[in-house]
Amino acid sequence: MYHIDEHRDEFTPAELAALTLAERMTTDAHGVDEEVWAELRAHFDEGQIIELASVIGLFNYFNRFNDALAVEVTS
Repeated sequence: MYHIDEHRDEFTPAELAALTLAERMTTDAHGVDEEVWAELRAHFDEGQIIELASVIGLFNYFNRFNDALAVEVTS
């Protein structure tokens, strides 16, 4: 698994905020706390934050759906 902390210097602060949201939404949605939202607001407007959360949620859905049906991903 890819860990953000190991590669922090490779990302901009905005990218780190988005990656933190993705990691929290994926591993523990209740872990998306006010600190996460505040960091997102420092880099993105409300519409962009909603779009990020929507895309993250959608891809989490795709992954769970594919895993449940044992769908193999092809390239």
